[in-house]
Amino acid sequence: MNTDHETRATSYAVLTQWEPVQSLLEIKRSEFIAFAQRVESEADARAFIESLRKQYHDARHVCSAFVIGADRDIQRSSDDGEPAGTAGIPMLQAVLARRTDPDSEASSTNLSDICVVVVRYFGGIKLGAGGLVRAYTDAVVQVLDEATTTQRRRLRAGEVKLPHAEAGKFENEVRSLGFTIISVDYFASHAVVTLGVFDSPATRNEAKTKVAELTMGKGEISWGETSWVDEVMN
Repeated sequence: MNTDHETRATSYAVLTQWEPVQSLLEIKRSEFIAFAQRVESEADARAFIESLRKQYHDARHVCSAFVIGADRDIQRSSDDGEPAGTAGIPMLQAVLARRTDPDSEASSTNLSDICVVVVRYFGGIKLGAGGLVRAYTDAVVQVLDEATTTQRRRLRAGEVKLPHAEAGKFENEVRSLGFTIISVDYFASHAVVTLGVFDSPATRNEAKTKVAELTMGKGEISWGETSWVDEVMN
């Protein structure tokens, strides 16, 4: 998601794939077809929900929930005719509680920019309120198990002004240290190397220290705008 304001979070988890992930859960002859879709805005989420309503126009219910933003400040859910609180809210809670790396003790529950939809075909046997909550929760958990996630991180641009003769060497040395080079621009009197640094105090301080070391104390970073990038998994 692109935001015009500075978020509190500097990273969060997103689905790796842009195509919808799908799974099927059958309970007492009712079919719960679950979908998980990466989205960038509330409009994207609502468009995805509407597309499934049209595709499954004969379904009894098309329930949904979505979470958007680095701070997960946009949260919506819909029971779509199921008893109040038995579908949309459990689906939303399943997303909010999702651990993005269950095998890691440090895993956080920060999944966002996601819309989940569960299409229900009624099988003739009522499940009761508790049964519906479990069914919609399990349907979302199951489809999220089929998906993969990555971290989306806030990148801060930092400009370093250098003499022309030093820019090339500095660029190569910075790359070798693992920093991202956004651009190298040459002007009449100097060159500007723009770095991309993950936007946390620790990484900004590290970049500042490395720039000072590489330029013998002559170069300083001027911090600029931020952007969001998906972490590349090796």
